[in-house]
Amino acid sequence: MSIECYQQLAQLLTKGAVVLATVTNIKGSVPREVGAKMIVGADGSIINTIGGGAGEAKVIRQALEVLETGEKQFVEIDLSGAPQRETQGVCGGRMQVWLERWDGEWAIALSQNILQLLKAGQSVTLITPFTPNEQPYLLDNSSPIPKLENAFIEQINPPPTLLIIGAGHVGEQLAKFAHLIGFEIAIQDDRTEFANGEKFPQANLIINQPIISILNNFATFSQLYIALVTRGYIYDLEALQILLNRAIPCKYIGMIGSEKRVKLVYQKLQEGGISPQLLKNIYAPIGLEIGALTPEEIAVSICAELILVRRGGTGKPMSEGIRKLLANQVISGND
Repeated sequence: MSIECYQQLAQLLTKGAVVLATVTNIKGSVPREVGAKMIVGADGSIINTIGGGAGEAKVIRQALEVLETGEKQFVEIDLSGAPQRETQGVCGGRMQVWLERWDGEWAIALSQNILQLLKAGQSVTLITPFTPNEQPYLLDNSSPIPKLENAFIEQINPPPTLLIIGAGHVGEQLAKFAHLIGFEIAIQDDRTEFANGEKFPQANLIINQPIISILNNFATFSQLYIALVTRGYIYDLEALQILLNRAIPCKYIGMIGSEKRVKLVYQKLQEGGISPQLLKNIYAPIGLEIGALTPEEIAVSICAELILVRRGGTGKPMSEGIRKLLANQVISGND
């Protein structure tokens, strides 16, 4: 769940009870991952999604009952499409969703504590007992994660930050798209006419200082992604000499440019003592190959790669498996 959802959760709790729906187990092909959450408010508001469709509708109905009774419960969503059972879809798998009412002082305090820690860039471990009389709680960061059979244990990470170095046309479009897919946005460019709040309303931080200043601003960030979309390879060199020696490794470093420019940068870095092993951590040229030409299309290409790195994936077309079946003229609903 994003930091914005926790903000909304904290706000809703000041008005009354909510039900937090959490995906705790999955099997097969399903629309959401373990840990995905949805908030159902007493005022009828629905925040976030656990996949939509008939399965989500079933969860909302049950959540409204939990709002009334306070009785925690599991909801099973069957997406197998099996004809002999009542199913809520044909994705092919099953989901288990835990419903729990959050209400009162403990819920407000817990949600605000989670929010405060995430805003500070810290990860938190939330324990949700499945027993009737125990409430969710945070595990102390210094404590080892326990092995609990009757509880859901999840690590909640702070939102990823995308530091865009270079505030030109691509940087401007990238900030828009990356913000939409859940990244906190920071911009570095020493040109105030390019890097400013008017051009980058999505940015939480705009740095109009030399690149070396990023060391101080992001020294403790554990979920830092970098997009080098600078106006020249000299700026790439300066940034990479800092970023590749960072104490906490970046989750992603992507660099825009032609293969010739990339090779030149790599050559200069190796001449300056950077090992080839470190260079393997750079995604360059940046983005997935989708034939992008315009700044907007290039931004989509970069965002696709950001999602791939963050969530895991292959980058292959989703249709590849079905196309192979069609090529063999074998299609079955049981596959």
